[in-house]
Amino acid sequence: MRIAIAGADGRMGRMLIETVLADSGVTLSGALCMKGSASVGQDAGAFLGKSTGVPLSDDVDAVLAKSDYLIDFTRPEGTLAHLAIARRHGVRMIIGTTGFNDAQKAELEAASKTLPIVFAPNMSVGVNVTFKLLEVAARFLATGYDIEIVEAHHRHKVDAPSGTALRMGEVIADTIGRELSKVAVYGREGVTGERDPSTIGFATVRGGDIVGDHTVLFAGIGERIEISHKSSSRVSYARGAIVAARFLADKSNGLFDMQDVLGLA
Repeated sequence: MRIAIAGADGRMGRMLIETVLADSGVTLSGALCMKGSASVGQDAGAFLGKSTGVPLSDDVDAVLAKSDYLIDFTRPEGTLAHLAIARRHGVRMIIGTTGFNDAQKAELEAASKTLPIVFAPNMSVGVNVTFKLLEVAARFLATGYDIEIVEAHHRHKVDAPSGTALRMGEVIADTIGRELSKVAVYGREGVTGERDPSTIGFATVRGGDIVGDHTVLFAGIGERIEISHKSSSRVSYARGAIVAARFLADKSNGLFDMQDVLGLA
């Protein structure tokens, strides 16, 4: 399994490289960085003090020509540009990028007609089990409980709420028969009036080096239930991405998420 990594000189990219290098069942075939980056030409394992023989490159076409998979945790525009080249080379994609709008998601859907893709806002096995727990909780707590989602990430994260928090909201809304776009509340300030019990609230924290914390609060009268997942390292996302790549090995097309990969769907 020849795996290329996009955003290879970033925090998540480096964790993905470290994880691929530690897995004897896969091979690092390429490491992509932004066009004109000062990192171009450096060995992909230099940050680990290792020589991999794989240089950081901004030539997407050349890298994907010798790869079977591309793992991409970058930005929507970059991911879609990579996707167009991946389709040309028949390279399977594992996409952990967040912040896509509806039109961009439609592009992923269209590409999946001819290319197998795993697209998930969070590839951690623990987070995806948490999604399942939320589905169960929402089924029993749909009435009489106010639902709030609180997420915290590092200061460098550029989108809010996080893709994971939004997916949590989608899971809950789907389970209780609501449309998230109609019931989500993304911020409160001033005199907001009494809380509408049909809404799902989101609160966002950005600071320091927080990897990713998510808590869903079901607040009733006399009790509250909290379901939380806290990441202390990006390694869980990277390991999940490798699991997703193996899942795609026998797929010729289709758009999948981690629920499919883990058999939780």
